[in-house]
Amino acid sequence: MLLVVGDVVTDIVAVPDTPLAAATDTAARIRRTPGGSGANTAAWAGHRGAAVTLLGRCGDEDAPWHTELLTRHGVRPVLRTDPVLPTATVIAVISPDGERAMITDRGAGAALGLADWSDDLLTGVRRVHLSGYLLFAGPGRELAGHVIASARSRNVPVSLDPASTGFIEAFGTDRFLAETAGVDLLMPNADEARLLSGESDAEKAAIALSARYRQVAVTLGRAGAVLAEAGRVVARQDATTVTVTDSVGAGDAFAGGYLAALAAGAAPGEAMAAGCEAAASAVTLVGGRPPAP
Repeated sequence: MLLVVGDVVTDIVAVPDTPLAAATDTAARIRRTPGGSGANTAAWAGHRGAAVTLLGRCGDEDAPWHTELLTRHGVRPVLRTDPVLPTATVIAVISPDGERAMITDRGAGAALGLADWSDDLLTGVRRVHLSGYLLFAGPGRELAGHVIASARSRNVPVSLDPASTGFIEAFGTDRFLAETAGVDLLMPNADEARLLSGESDAEKAAIALSARYRQVAVTLGRAGAVLAEAGRVVARQDATTVTVTDSVGAGDAFAGGYLAALAAGAAPGEAMAAGCEAAASAVTLVGGRPPAP
């Protein structure tokens, strides 16, 4: 079983028909979709056959909607509800090439902490995955440290998605590296890997970071992904060529596909292929979740 601890978000995704025009209207397709790096990863892992539990926090009124949509993908949601703070919300504006700019209100997600945790959540768990967004608020940082220590005491490997270059820069790269010292598998995108390592080349960044983490799987967008271990590249995977509609959730899909494959007994190279396959599917869809079952 996989346990994911992280953010549950309501995404407002806008795909404009033309470049944004100042001081007037721009026609667009706008959708309200479920999101959040942690929740997306859990949904993709469940979609690809893994038994997965998600611990997250959301506003009271949104809990039934998020619970239903996660359950559809085979996820067991453990959602703590906040009576005051609203569910985290992200407004994502998608450019013509599929890249996105995001405006984020972390809401109840920033309050996820030790009070929401129970050691029973680790019962039967073979792997733990954390969203890096946990580190950017005090309660989440405390929770992440506790979960890493608890998992390690049970010999359960921990993976982590760094989540956001902007938040990492504000938090501090050295501080981020120190807070994640107990993580076994780091899963950054190319920009996050370059930022955390100080290397300008993404593959060299993966190699450098593998001196700190047992494994580092770096997603490279259209170039696929690379896996480094003990100072060398041990696997590469090309991306599937698809027409990109929306890049939101591509890294989460990679993580979900990769972790689901590991749970099924796949070797790291096979898991890389599964992750890239899920990411290719994700970028053809609006929003960060798998297609409806």
